[in-house]
Amino acid sequence: MKNRKLMALGLSVALTLSLAACGGGTTETKSPEESKPAESAAAESAPAAAQYVVGICQLAPHPALDAATQGFKDAVEEALPGQVEFKEGNAAGDSPTCSTIINGFVSANVDLIMANATPALNAAASATGDIPVLGTSVTEYGVALGIEGFTGTVGTNVSGTSDLAPLDQQAAMIKEWFPDAQTVGLLYCSAEPNSQYQVDEVQKALEGLGFTCTQYSFSDTNDMASVTQKAADNSEILYVPTDNTVANNTGIVDNICHGKIPVFTGEEGICAGCGVATLSISYYDLGVTTGKMCVKILTGESNVAEMPIEYAPQFTKKYNEAICADLGLTVPDGYEAIAAQ
Repeated sequence: MKNRKLMALGLSVALTLSLAACGGGTTETKSPEESKPAESAAAESAPAAAQYVVGICQLAPHPALDAATQGFKDAVEEALPGQVEFKEGNAAGDSPTCSTIINGFVSANVDLIMANATPALNAAASATGDIPVLGTSVTEYGVALGIEGFTGTVGTNVSGTSDLAPLDQQAAMIKEWFPDAQTVGLLYCSAEPNSQYQVDEVQKALEGLGFTCTQYSFSDTNDMASVTQKAADNSEILYVPTDNTVANNTGIVDNICHGKIPVFTGEEGICAGCGVATLSISYYDLGVTTGKMCVKILTGESNVAEMPIEYAPQFTKKYNEAICADLGLTVPDGYEAIAAQ
């Protein structure tokens, strides 16, 4: 009997020790989901970042337009890193090609279209009334889109940024350099409504300063050289607005005017190719502003129909050092040299 009691007691102690060991150990079995680190589980439960597709149509390869496109992309990528796919098309200076590029974006149902230069904007505005469109390097939206009494907001699926520098200040710049001159020829492409708008406004300002102005328009590159020659023969000074055709063919103007007659321009890229001086904006900064507008539209922060056109934040007086030297001109104070291209 005594031996049986001892055996029972020993079994009881062994069982107790075994249960205690099981209760205090770390071998509890968990499901694979329960075994994952808390941070990993939280990351998997978080919603994936939204993805967007943005189409970019640029009229032509040109330093100013290239800078605007780069600024746009940099601003978007900074705000939405890895969330935006860019589809890019360059029309190589051919306006009808803009329509082909834009129609491709519309067929692909991109989330937004960035139209770089007026022909690209016109193509986008004609192709879609639903996809948000942001223009850049566009001078005057009311003129470009045929809006009477334009007040600064398009009110449709179109908005963007303008590269218009103060035209009265450009006229004053000519007076600053040549206070005794009397005649100014205004050279531009008649196929570009924004160029017509600029020369009309500059002419008013120049005439208010005592200059006699004559407009010289060419229809395309076929008559550009002959019209430029006529303007140079009959003027003391030439003024060229922000004009896409001249921007792509500054060599034509320079071949006729270099060392003979000063040319003032509406933007830095043209001035670098054939001009004396300009009141310039940063097209990269303009692109950045457009990119920030894009981010607000994609994320739903803003409605494109309610976004007013935005303008360059600042303007800089710049001069072409080589051309000024060849003409023997003394540069007034407050100008900085255009960096070599």
